[in-house]
Amino acid sequence: MFAVPPNTLPGDRPVLLHPARIALQVAADRSRWAHRLRYDPVDRWVGLVEKTDEHEIWLMSWLPGQHTELHDHNGGHGAFTVVQGSLVERVARVGADGRPVELVHALTAGQTRAFGPSYVHEVRNSSPDPAVSIHVFGPRRQGMTEYRQDLLTGPVAKS
Repeated sequence: MFAVPPNTLPGDRPVLLHPARIALQVAADRSRWAHRLRYDPVDRWVGLVEKTDEHEIWLMSWLPGQHTELHDHNGGHGAFTVVQGSLVERVARVGADGRPVELVHALTAGQTRAFGPSYVHEVRNSSPDPAVSIHVFGPRRQGMTEYRQDLLTGPVAKS
């Protein structure tokens, strides 16, 4: 099952092609990516699985303690599915009342999160075991802007 946060599905994209559905399909077909899987003892490992005009699919491995910084996807949208192990996603945003909000989602194998423009999050392997995830970016991986969480104003882009 996957959660689809508001503002994650572009209006011109059919629901069947939602990045979360693609991530789940690819995760289920290990023959598409298992032979590419690697682990890096220093940083999370990232490898391209597929690139089309509509999306990019990336395979990522996470050893214990490996993580991203708090970041967005520069206006892009996508989703990720945990294939093995567990990951923790921390989402930072400003609530309707103007106050900063942090949400924490503990994800295990088979669970998916979707993201859209202005979605700021951090992903971390907090468990003692390796984790593997499939990430789909549409139409391509846009790069990331890093943030810090300000306790008074919410996420602030790093200079």
